[in-house]
Amino acid sequence: MKFDASVVDAVCEHVVGRRGEIEVVVAALAADRHILLEGPPGTGKSTLLRALAESADLPFVFVEGNAELTPARLAGQFDPARVLSDGYSADVFIDGPLTEAVRDGALLYVEELNRVPEETLNLLITAMSERELNIPRLGRIPAAKGFRLVAAMNPFDAVGTARISAAVYDRMCRVAMGYQTTEEETSIAARESGAPAGELTRKIVELVRVTRSHPEIRIGSSVRGSIDALLIAEQLSSIRESGSAQTMLDAVLAALSGRIRVHEGTGRTAEEILTELFMEIFGSEPEMPGDDSGKDSTPVGATAD
Repeated sequence: MKFDASVVDAVCEHVVGRRGEIEVVVAALAADRHILLEGPPGTGKSTLLRALAESADLPFVFVEGNAELTPARLAGQFDPARVLSDGYSADVFIDGPLTEAVRDGALLYVEELNRVPEETLNLLITAMSERELNIPRLGRIPAAKGFRLVAAMNPFDAVGTARISAAVYDRMCRVAMGYQTTEEETSIAARESGAPAGELTRKIVELVRVTRSHPEIRIGSSVRGSIDALLIAEQLSSIRESGSAQTMLDAVLAALSGRIRVHEGTGRTAEEILTELFMEIFGSEPEMPGDDSGKDSTPVGATAD
């Protein structure tokens, strides 16, 4: 597959913004390099890589990175039952995703790389450096043309992550992916939720973005929080037959309270902080339980026809 501007254009049809990062990733693949996309959750790392594999019609092997990803699960293993009858022969070996990608010359996509155990990372380092695998009792498996490792990971301070060694960074080209602009996130939230990119969507996105810089919040929400808040608000408004401020706030709390992490020692809960932000951005106080005065058919922040 030839990597050129046409591939970049095709990926951009699936990914909002990110043209600069897409161009760099395509160039790195064209140079036969391994790639690491690093950034907080919800910044489109997986979306970009999947869209690239589809647009370029590349063989693609997916691996979910976690603490249970052992070297045997990654590389593969001999079938114990058949070993008893047939011995350690090549036809009783069950390929893991790494071996499959090496044999087929595919892109091996490892998600959440910094959740993978160190001994498993060492196996990936060998595959990247030597362009081959050496498996006991099976032998050497050279990498077919096109084999590359493409990985994504969250920053080190995210829950459950570990630091990646210099040996990994030394063998990969790193592309940093931060949060997108307000306009881009509004477009994403509207597209994924089916809501118009109007005042309500913009305010939800604004609230979500504020959670990333609030002094009492250690980890803010990604754009997924905006999408969920809009989807829940639509369904909740239908159930209650009301688009009141309380309905919108309930949707916001359901979508965001589990996503944000407040600093230890903060005297307020996530719900209290989100309620304050909601009142500041929407300019409306939610009614008290049992107060029907706010019931109407127009969601708060929207304009009635």
